[in-house]
Amino acid sequence: MDHAKPAAQDTSDTLTRLRCEIDGLNSELVSLLSRRAQIALEIAGRKRAVGRPVHDPERELVMMASTLDRNPGPFSNEVVAHLLNEVVKATVALMNGEERSTLTVARTQNSKDTIVTVKGVDVGAEPVLIAGPCSVEGEVQVEQSARFLASRGVRLMRGGAFKPRTSPYEFQGLGRRGLELLSCAARRHGLGVVTEIVDPRHVELVSAHADLLQVGARNMQNFELLKALGSAGRPVLLKRGLAATLDELLHAAEYVASHGNTRLVLCERGIRTFERSTRNTLDVSAVPLLRRMTHLPVLVDVSHAAGRRDILADLARAALASGAHGLMVEVHPCPAVARSDAQQQLDFAEFDDLLSTLRRPMPGLRLDTCPSLAAPADWRMKGP
Repeated sequence: MDHAKPAAQDTSDTLTRLRCEIDGLNSELVSLLSRRAQIALEIAGRKRAVGRPVHDPERELVMMASTLDRNPGPFSNEVVAHLLNEVVKATVALMNGEERSTLTVARTQNSKDTIVTVKGVDVGAEPVLIAGPCSVEGEVQVEQSARFLASRGVRLMRGGAFKPRTSPYEFQGLGRRGLELLSCAARRHGLGVVTEIVDPRHVELVSAHADLLQVGARNMQNFELLKALGSAGRPVLLKRGLAATLDELLHAAEYVASHGNTRLVLCERGIRTFERSTRNTLDVSAVPLLRRMTHLPVLVDVSHAAGRRDILADLARAALASGAHGLMVEVHPCPAVARSDAQQQLDFAEFDDLLSTLRRPMPGLRLDTCPSLAAPADWRMKGP
């Protein structure tokens, strides 16, 4: 018993000394990290002064190999490499500046909601409605649609000229001719044009005809397209990918914003789940979450979410109730013979039924200006 007390006391004294030594090493590590960061910032400043890139991945690889060659252990090279990678990552973020570590599209950067004006329509203020056929299929079809939508107070018309399809054998759109038909009909009736762009090489062409350039779900992470849209000179509607997280959607928007175009509108259009009763599953929770995460306007495309027309009104009400800044809906003179997405497009009478449930939350829409327009027998042109 007499020997136990001195041994216990000796162990306690040793632990105290070792812990103090650890504390001292921690302080030394922090000082070394701070000194390293200061030197990195000085290097970044000198590189910018002579027009050289700040980030040098090749230098990082050489530095990493050299450091691992001198690793005495007991940490393995894998552990040391991981720790050094984290230091390098934090240093690069510091060198690039704090403004780049936080997304410009994030709510923290701008507490006030952004309003994107499209052909005189303020998207992000009162709820708006974008409507029109899935695809531009002919002159009479698009003219009928434009005339009908204008009579109902709709101010933005959608229509696809370039159509990315699952099968290469399905209708791919009329291309340039479709753009011309869409813009002519829309302009004739005072409507703004919303249409999809699928190729960076088409930016100038599509911008000449459209007021709002749509990036579809399949192209949400087409980064070269997103970069090109940064200098498009037109607002961009960015749809959420089929299986994209909200964080991925915001980073896709950042690609456009970081290349100079901050006039962005986001669109929830349903995500792919195991459920087969609908084409996709409308993620209503995405709307209030995005309203908290970003200052950009948020729309909901109920047609692509549902893939069926019988529940569109219900989804539309849910979207508006959750805080959406507006809706996208597909409308066609005769959906039964539509060349794409026939099952989810409303005919004119069904669109009137939808409007009757939305007139209060969506000012400006009207039902009493003209009778419902019947589709003529020759509503679609025989070829472009």
